[in-house]
Amino acid sequence: MDKGKHYEVKDMSLAPQGYKNLELAELNMGALLKVRERFAKEKPLKDIRIGLALHVTKETAILVRTLIAGGAEVAITGCNPLSTQDDVAAALADEGVKVWAYKGETKEDYYRYINKVIEFKPHITIDDGCDLVSEIHKNHKELIPEIICGCEETTTGIIRLKAMEKDNALKYPMIAVNDNMTKHLVDNYYGTGQSTLDGILRATNVLLAGKNFVVTGYGSCGKGVAKRAQALGANVIVTEVDQFRALQAAYDGYRVMRMEDASRIGDIYCTVTGNKHVIRLEHVKNMKNGSILCNSGHFDNEIEIPALEKAAESKREVRNSMDEYIVDGKKIFILGEGRLVNLAAAEGHPSEVMSTSFCGQALACEYGVQNRGRMENKVLQLPVELDDEISGLQLTAMGIEIDELTQEQKDYLDSWEEGT
Repeated sequence: MDKGKHYEVKDMSLAPQGYKNLELAELNMGALLKVRERFAKEKPLKDIRIGLALHVTKETAILVRTLIAGGAEVAITGCNPLSTQDDVAAALADEGVKVWAYKGETKEDYYRYINKVIEFKPHITIDDGCDLVSEIHKNHKELIPEIICGCEETTTGIIRLKAMEKDNALKYPMIAVNDNMTKHLVDNYYGTGQSTLDGILRATNVLLAGKNFVVTGYGSCGKGVAKRAQALGANVIVTEVDQFRALQAAYDGYRVMRMEDASRIGDIYCTVTGNKHVIRLEHVKNMKNGSILCNSGHFDNEIEIPALEKAAESKREVRNSMDEYIVDGKKIFILGEGRLVNLAAAEGHPSEVMSTSFCGQALACEYGVQNRGRMENKVLQLPVELDDEISGLQLTAMGIEIDELTQEQKDYLDSWEEGT
């Protein structure tokens, strides 16, 4: 480990490669660069301390640069022990950013680094998964009066925050960036779909064509994973607990069944629910020899790993990010330790996808500062106009022009008298 006054990273000699990756990310993040350009002129975040617990990837580094351009002081750590890109962490440290992160963090280091960000006394928190917010609410309540708001970017985090709100435990406003259309209908759908399959293929090099591919959860992430698995020739099976989503999956052409039944015929399993133990030991015991299990939900508890560890006759690493468990004489493979397979075994979402998500984060910070003291301690959404602005920025970055309503069309939409 390399340590300095403002950082703790794996290896500072990786910084040159990190800078190259940041260059590549910026080439594909035109929308966010437009926000950064405006922020650099207007300084909407001047004197604001922003603490981040995000995946420390090349795309996140461009968000960090954007916030700094807006006048903010930034401190960042990871939000998952296996998701940090060590060359990017080194590059951020080299730029003078406060950063504590490395790939393969111990649980002790993970929470020590979160507390490093908390010691920074942020005015705004940015989370993937709500661990930073949770730690502040549990152990650092004295900081809450000075916190303007927080931003949360994952479905899992929003689930936790809404539970906090329901229990009257949420003590500062949280902006649900995840609920932007330009996030959950882009990042979750296109990003998770592509990056999850990328992680599976890097970890296994398995042929997907002809395999029974079980997707557990059919929200935006599950829809994206299912579509891309199908595109590679897999026979997709969906398991769900929500009746409407199960109906959607059936209408989309997938087989829908209980996990009890799917576990007997699947070859590859991917969980994307944001819930706990959706694949349990009882299901694993049903599975075929050679079954592959992975998770693309935020936390590593979707697959019941502790029970599997206890029941396994043996365990060994057979490839990078691929562990073999022998259960009842059968080989069961777990990818990325049951953590986010798209980041544990691959590089996360493509830069274009993260550009719109991080526009949401940057504009949410600006919105929070503009509305300081006027927001309730609830899970809030950004105004639809800001979400629409992000879409426009991305269309411009892609060189796409669209039509505008004529005055006659505007008048027609605003009227009720003209009919058949």
